[in-house]
Amino acid sequence: MNIEQVYKDANALLDGHFLLASGNHSRRYLQSAKVLEYPKKASLLTDALATMIRTHGIEVDTVCAPALGGVLAGYELARSLDVRSIFVEKKEGGMELRRGFEITKGEKVIICEDIITTGGSALKAAQAIEALGGEVVAFASLANRGFCKRVEGNSNAKPACKLPEGIPLFALDDFTFEMYTPEECPMCQEGSTAIKPGSKG
Repeated sequence: MNIEQVYKDANALLDGHFLLASGNHSRRYLQSAKVLEYPKKASLLTDALATMIRTHGIEVDTVCAPALGGVLAGYELARSLDVRSIFVEKKEGGMELRRGFEITKGEKVIICEDIITTGGSALKAAQAIEALGGEVVAFASLANRGFCKRVEGNSNAKPACKLPEGIPLFALDDFTFEMYTPEECPMCQEGSTAIKPGSKG
């Protein structure tokens, strides 16, 4: 499966001048919500991700996603794996489990995002699960921005990656985009204004 083409076909691989959550700027942006708005397409992606996870012998009881961005991807991956789906929500300084969701001691959990950049949100989700006695056995995402090393990927983890070593990351492809600080951004120097298209924009 050509994941980049899937994103292009869904108009989810954007070109322009974008302000990222990190504060940096980029000419390209992945908008996974545009891929996930079509359930059949979402199922194809998470079925492929589930196959990869099973092939590597990962045993899982539950998929947990950080809200809001990871919820659809997490739900679909749980369906593909035929396990339970839950999500954690932001609280000051981290994330927490709400809405009656529970974790039992030793429950094996995959943390699923739509896109992993540095892994900061996924790490906070993992910490919330581990605090309740769950065992995080893997991280997963449709796309990996290339900061963290994924299973079957060709690149090594960058210093900015926040995911812990020893827990595998499964993703369908790497998308490595050049990023700039606002002071060094060539688009800004040309007089362009960055836009923030994500859920926090």
